[in-house]
Amino acid sequence: MSEVKLSAQTRTEFGKGAARRIRRDNKVPGVLYGHGSDPLHLTLPGHDLLLALRTPNVLISLDIDGKSSELAIPKAVQRDAIKGFLEHVDLLLVKRGEKVTVEVPVHAEGELAPGGNLLEHVLNALPVEAEATHIPESVTVSVEGLEAGASVLAKDIKLPNGTTLAVEEDAVVLQVLAAQAEESEGEESEGEEAVAEA
Repeated sequence: MSEVKLSAQTRTEFGKGAARRIRRDNKVPGVLYGHGSDPLHLTLPGHDLLLALRTPNVLISLDIDGKSSELAIPKAVQRDAIKGFLEHVDLLLVKRGEKVTVEVPVHAEGELAPGGNLLEHVLNALPVEAEATHIPESVTVSVEGLEAGASVLAKDIKLPNGTTLAVEEDAVVLQVLAAQAEESEGEESEGEEAVAEA
């Protein structure tokens, strides 16, 4: 798991006007909280933060005002709905060796059994508990040869050492659906009969 170093400054101005000024300087307002400490309001470098957030559950090493260093993971990210730029970020304070619960992206690999079946991601991300400094970036599941009606359960997914499920073992993560072509053909023939009767 990669660790990204970012410089952050504490901020004392709040509200929409202050947030707009921060974003105008290509920075992002954020809050660091956790471990029972008071929330710390920060200003973070916009471009560097955007690059860091491309990695799910990235571990961020914050240099705060050049005085203290803290480890954090992103907990909530707000983006502009139209332009996509970062508006605000909530960071969760973590310590080395501490276990945290996060959602890890699920990637499927392999070909389904022939027949035009479809793979449905019931869970796009798998809730897991892992050490804050060893959060897996993703988990990979083989769907090679699976036929319609087959499911992959949470307990079927091989997790890295030190990582455990934070969801029911029997939770469905992926399932294979039969192709829908037959049903649509049946609907068409019913429609043709209705036209013939008219």
